[in-house]
Amino acid sequence: MRIRVVTEADLPLLQDIERAAGECFRTVGMEAIADDEPLTLKELDDYRRTGLAWAAADDRGAPAAYLIAEPIDGALHIEQVSVHPDWARRGVGRRLIDHAAACAAADGLDALTLTTFAEVPWNAPYYARLGFAPLPEAALTPGLRAVVDREAAHGIDRWPRVCMRRPLA
Repeated sequence: MRIRVVTEADLPLLQDIERAAGECFRTVGMEAIADDEPLTLKELDDYRRTGLAWAAADDRGAPAAYLIAEPIDGALHIEQVSVHPDWARRGVGRRLIDHAAACAAADGLDALTLTTFAEVPWNAPYYARLGFAPLPEAALTPGLRAVVDREAAHGIDRWPRVCMRRPLA
């Protein structure tokens, strides 16, 4: 598995990865999340154009997973990380996150942040194993507050959510 920047040709494949990865939410009663459409091609392309969209590519060069991010308040905020189920549980997501961390550190950012479902085993507990810690409400920066508010407007706060932070040493 090789980490590389996302190309324009990858964008529809990223949507397919997101749809496939979302299916596991059906197993925990979150059908609405499984049914939620991925970001549009334009939205994905906006991340690609910033240089903050990476794919984990298989031996043929096809994306098996991806991560998109944006700088928010001195940290690199992971907007989405998705791994196709065929590649799950092989450390692909971890490699993408570690790659994002290295890029963020090289750019002088001090942490990675993300928002995730608090009670889904492959969400908050997984990120905790990767060094992320929950941020208390009072510690949310204005940018993170805007992310939380945007997610709430989209309706995903129907399930417990948590904002997490991983310092970059």
